[in-house]
Amino acid sequence: MNWYIKALKQYADFEGRARRTEYWMFVLFYIIFTIAAILIDGLLGFSMTDGGFSPIQGLYSLAMIVPALAVGVRRLHDIGKSGWMILIGFIPFIGFIWLLVLYVTDSNPGTNQYGPNPKE
Repeated sequence: MNWYIKALKQYADFEGRARRTEYWMFVLFYIIFTIAAILIDGLLGFSMTDGGFSPIQGLYSLAMIVPALAVGVRRLHDIGKSGWMILIGFIPFIGFIWLLVLYVTDSNPGTNQYGPNPKE
């Protein structure tokens, strides 16, 4: 949970580096909170079936766009890639796989052009 909060504290910080742990814990808690928001929407009577609207989940996802992009860019910085590489995700299927490989790649040792290694 601390990693998720750390990513939220760096809400729009696209500089620096993020460890794999920080990125994947953010993703884990994002998924958990999204599922919780969907369940709450269901309990309140909002259904996504038949074109229904899910307001709580929609608002949560909208609020998390910038932090998700920021932690993704910092993760790419950690392996020495430009943050613009995140746009690779727009290539159908192959882009997702390529980004996934980049996100699971280990950090560059030592300091790189984006700052010191957060592991050290």
